Amino acid sequence: MTTPNRMTILVAGGAGFVGSHLCETLLKQGHRVICLDSFLTGREDNILPLCAYDGFRLIRHDVSQPVRVGERLDRVYNLASPASPPHYQADPVHTMMTNVAGTLHLLTLAETQGARFLQASTSEVYGDPDIHPQPEDYVGHVNCTGPRACYDEGKRAAEALCYDFVRAGRADVRVARIFNTYGPRMRADDGRIVSNMIVQALTGAPMTVYGDGSQTRSFCYVSDLVAGMIALMEAKAAPATPVNLGNPEEFRIIELATLVRDMIPTRSRIVHRPLPQDDPKRRRPDIARARELLGWQPRVTLAQGLPQTVAFFASVVQPR
Repeated sequence: MTTPNRMTILVAGGAGFVGSHLCETLLKQGHRVICLDSFLTGREDNILPLCAYDGFRLIRHDVSQPVRVGERLDRVYNLASPASPPHYQADPVHTMMTNVAGTLHLLTLAETQGARFLQASTSEVYGDPDIHPQPEDYVGHVNCTGPRACYDEGKRAAEALCYDFVRAGRADVRVARIFNTYGPRMRADDGRIVSNMIVQALTGAPMTVYGDGSQTRSFCYVSDLVAGMIALMEAKAAPATPVNLGNPEEFRIIELATLVRDMIPTRSRIVHRPLPQDDPKRRRPDIARARELLGWQPRVTLAQGLPQTVAFFASVVQPR
């Protein structure tokens, strides 16, 4: 497929779960895509199908070091960061540097190239919120010295850098605050609630529910998220503030466990464990801004997206 408005687009973190889906969608739209990834948490399996596209290029690089591409760019997407607690807590200093130094390096690249920039931020900037659902003007309730701070505060600092560039007139920047996302290509070991429960059910291991399971999350299917990110990047005018991207349907964790167990024939039983430190009790996006500015809202329900995610994991996870 070709397009008269073909662009050259850099996707940092493009071999990751969300990044690989974004790369694939952009390639299908006819653009040239440069995937930049250190492969710390990204996987080669995610991008092998993309190598069939003439417009695909891979650069192995860690964004905590200055970034050089050697060709003209029209767009820069920054998804370069571990995004699950086990991965971002494994090397918290590197996680912080990926989010702060890495964002600075990519912003500088976008400024030099005159490219439009999109920062993949996170609902974790809201911390354990005391306002529900979370609107973009809520400044959050974050523990800045806790075990999650390397990611939470790293993303908050990255947002500050983005808007410093905007105020200085140095770059056209958009910031997406991404809520829980799921779908094919998630890592089986990423420690996220959807992948954990599916893998546990498939292998017959106990299904872990932290606390009593009354805490809530909203789950956005990856194709919906990618559509929202592209809509934000391609909006004619950059929103003056971050934009929440997520599914406003709210589920208790115990409800998710029941859905998964009903979907997968399993001998797994649900076991309860203590809540991790600073784990949010409620999480649900207010997406009024995305609806108004982008005309975007999620279309895939959990009942529709979960079977596709289960099918993916069933193809890659060996039962015990």
